[in-house]
Amino acid sequence: MRYLLLLCLISLHALASADTRVNVVGLFSGKALLVINGGAPRTLAVGQTSPEGVKLLAADSSQAVLEVEGKRKELGMGQGASVTGGAAVAAPGMTLYANKDGHFFGDGSINGKPIKFLLDTGATSVAMGSAEARRLGIDYVAGREGSSSTAAGMVRAWSVTLNSVKLGGITLNQVEGMVIDGDSPPMVLLGMSALNRMEMKREGISMTLTKKY
Repeated sequence: MRYLLLLCLISLHALASADTRVNVVGLFSGKALLVINGGAPRTLAVGQTSPEGVKLLAADSSQAVLEVEGKRKELGMGQGASVTGGAAVAAPGMTLYANKDGHFFGDGSINGKPIKFLLDTGATSVAMGSAEARRLGIDYVAGREGSSSTAAGMVRAWSVTLNSVKLGGITLNQVEGMVIDGDSPPMVLLGMSALNRMEMKREGISMTLTKKY
């Protein structure tokens, strides 16, 4: 009897300390697309509660407000939270989900201004076109001028240092970047100058980035 009681207490403790993991993979007005405990993506409308007990309190294109284990969490696109024993702790890093072509896109910021990025392990640095650099307020012509090979041939490019690159819960400072003359690439390429400072873990269609330093 004492042994059975001990097993019950251990089981209850395990249940009480179980994590509820939530990742935001889509945001809309009044709705959010969530991955809960690694399951299939699930759409919740404001006021709805998932079978795991995650309730959507509010949502728009910038963030979802959730109630998890009685705790309120505000999460942006690609961000996640892990709740243990009722105490909410922001999950470090960012989780991305592949599109139908297998590419990973996400939202972040450079020097405090919002960007849309494409994860690109073939790029040596964080790369962008000069039009995007101007929008971000980057004085790229003060950088080191060189050239870059593109589909249109060799074009001018400048090596720059980005003060900050933010992706979900990750903030990187003093990141090597490259600005390519013209409008290409159409979005920022998240290259190895940033990715080398993160752990990358892929599981199926998801890619989790965690800051190393």
